[in-house]
Amino acid sequence: MSDISRNIKKVLVVFLICFMGVTSYITYFQVFKAEKIVESPYNRRLQAKRNSILRGTIYDRNMVALTKSKKVSTLNQERTYTGGSAFAHVIGYVNPRYGITGLEKEYDSMLVGADAMDLSKFLESITEKSDKIGYSIRTTLDYGIQQKAYELLGNNRGAIVAIDPQNGEVLAMVSTPSFDPNNLEKSWESLNNNKDIPLYNRAILGMYPPGSTFKVITAISALENLPGVTEKIFEDEGVLVFNEKESLKNYDGHSYGNIDLKKAFYKSSNVVFGTLGIDLGNEALRSTSEKFYFNNTIPSQDFVAKKSRFPSLKRNEKGNMAQSAIGQGEVLATPMEMALATAAVANNGVMMKPFLVKDILKSTGESIKKTKVEKLQQVTSSENAKIVKEYMRATVTQGTGSNAGLGSVEVSGKTGTADTGREGEKPHSWFVGFAPYDNPKIAIAVIVENGGVGGGKATEIAREVIRAAIH
Repeated sequence: MSDISRNIKKVLVVFLICFMGVTSYITYFQVFKAEKIVESPYNRRLQAKRNSILRGTIYDRNMVALTKSKKVSTLNQERTYTGGSAFAHVIGYVNPRYGITGLEKEYDSMLVGADAMDLSKFLESITEKSDKIGYSIRTTLDYGIQQKAYELLGNNRGAIVAIDPQNGEVLAMVSTPSFDPNNLEKSWESLNNNKDIPLYNRAILGMYPPGSTFKVITAISALENLPGVTEKIFEDEGVLVFNEKESLKNYDGHSYGNIDLKKAFYKSSNVVFGTLGIDLGNEALRSTSEKFYFNNTIPSQDFVAKKSRFPSLKRNEKGNMAQSAIGQGEVLATPMEMALATAAVANNGVMMKPFLVKDILKSTGESIKKTKVEKLQQVTSSENAKIVKEYMRATVTQGTGSNAGLGSVEVSGKTGTADTGREGEKPHSWFVGFAPYDNPKIAIAVIVENGGVGGGKATEIAREVIRAAIH
């Protein structure tokens, strides 16, 4: 009898262990995996729900349609991207085989109707005769500016980000090379095997040495931490020597003699800004850069950008600190980061939260939800911002950014030539700037990979984008 009791207990223990295992497994999936499974592009039930409702339209800021949808059958529809390759990275795509990206992903639930994923609504949609239509979204993008930026980048690898500095609206976000979101089935394999990574959104994911465009932030840090720096005269003999093995030179070996901070900025003196980096020390310059969101995630509900990086260095690493101050060494930034930093200076030191969607619309065009304009923080004083704005204006009128000049519009900016660290490669060409000077409406960052000197290709592209924006 005792043997039977022991066997029964063993069986009960086994059943209990199995029951606890199954319960734990179900709980784990409900708590940790359910949401991902539901949102998976390979979830057929989700696809059926999504296709039962005609997907809403994505518009530019002036209500130019960037997408169109039409019903093919009860549970199938065709999505067309009228903005084409120019908008591919920012708008993204929705595809049953290849998933969902960009704004299509971020606003998926709205584009199929706010509560369209509820099962009762799904059943209603397939029993009613009239088509249900999801909500539409009106973006901050300007069709003309976006197209112009895309055309100007042409066959180059690079990116352009343009922002309204006064409210944070993203006017353009372009990455090249791009792809045709209307032709994914035919081109998917070649896109994934392309060494230039056309599916990669360089505007928010590309990490580059910012080169001399970072001198905007170094100048701000100097104004904040080095009393009397605007009156100081620096001696620039063309080279800054750290020790027998290390030195920092100006571009093309230029020597500028005795110059003040303003001339050092618009002539882009590596010697002076390397000296400033050493005088500031790593902690002060890192602190300033982090106020501009280096080493931090840029807050946005519409995109996720990589964190731009500013290193932690030891006090005695003079060479590395000098390199950091001119945007080289371990400093890396996304085009979005540099556009945002420039916009903050243009906006008197106030950084606005960047966003891509202005409002959510009913199919009738009526707005049901508007995006609230938000201030992120005062990254520097208005007085310091004003000084750097003057320096940026002088860069275009007297310095390295002369190619950005427009007769009818006062453009301000900073060029950048960023070494790639790979022998034999041309440097990256950068330009950051804003216009008009007195009442900025656009702040821009342009990078052309291996584009050569910053005052050339990137600056010329920025000029034409600004021309298209200020009309």
